[in-house]
Amino acid sequence: MDAHASKKVIYAALAGNSLIAITKFAAAGWTGSSAMLSEAVHSLVDTGNQGLMLFGMKRADRPADARHPFGYGPELYFWTFVVAILIFAGGAGISLYEGISKVRHPHVATDVYVNYIVLGFAMVFEAGAWWVAYKEFDRRRGDLSMIRAVRSSKDPTVFTVLFEDSAAMLGLIVAFVGVLAADLLAMPVLDGVASIGIAVILGGTAMVLAYETKGLLIGEGALPETVESIRRAARAHRSVDKVNEVLTMHMGPGEILVNLSLDFDNDLSAGDIEDAVNEIERDIRRRHPEVRRIFIEAQDWAEHRRERQIEARDYH
Repeated sequence: MDAHASKKVIYAALAGNSLIAITKFAAAGWTGSSAMLSEAVHSLVDTGNQGLMLFGMKRADRPADARHPFGYGPELYFWTFVVAILIFAGGAGISLYEGISKVRHPHVATDVYVNYIVLGFAMVFEAGAWWVAYKEFDRRRGDLSMIRAVRSSKDPTVFTVLFEDSAAMLGLIVAFVGVLAADLLAMPVLDGVASIGIAVILGGTAMVLAYETKGLLIGEGALPETVESIRRAARAHRSVDKVNEVLTMHMGPGEILVNLSLDFDNDLSAGDIEDAVNEIERDIRRRHPEVRRIFIEAQDWAEHRRERQIEARDYH
């Protein structure tokens, strides 16, 4: 994982959202616009979220110890999941409450031009932060589609910021349209409707992020091409008769745990098997520096197959 690039994306979003949140709160207090207040809360939540992700990255970088022998990498996934919860509870919840309140008790916003100016500048700042996040995400996804890149990504920081900034841009558009329609049509209730629309955008974004982060938090395997490369590396060794199984798990964006079950040549001595294990581990790490821990189990192929059949039967 390019941690420096990930932090650059988060810092860009953090700086932009902090300034935007202050400006939006001032405009909401001055004009009484419900949509503007929802946008202010949205920016405030986003600012806190970027701080949480930076905190998660710092916690995840801690070295392994006796209590956590595999390191703290998954802590980044935990804090990203917390971000999704905050977007839903903090952003969507407050925006929905404010929107319903404004619909039930509409009141005319004053000095509407202030909202137009603030929303216009916010769009410019947000677009800049979005572009930084998109360029980094586009660089990492390669030839993959946007959806497939998100589904296969093991680094939630970049796509989380991209999703947040995309939701922010949509929210700004909805807020601008709502404020403009309420002003031109003299229907202040539309200001509340815009706030509800912002809540829907935030709620949808939060659910997508929670779903994607949940898989990482539970434990996702390496990409299929990485697993196949590890399998080929083990199979190519002269002492290996069969590769029984390759199990992988991401312990962090750039940390993979590998467990191999191999059927070695029966004529090998214990010392020969130890040498073979060392060679296989070196070869895998040379091909995939992100593989931090490797456990190799020597097991007869027929016995391994029998155990898997028993497990499958017991499961069903």
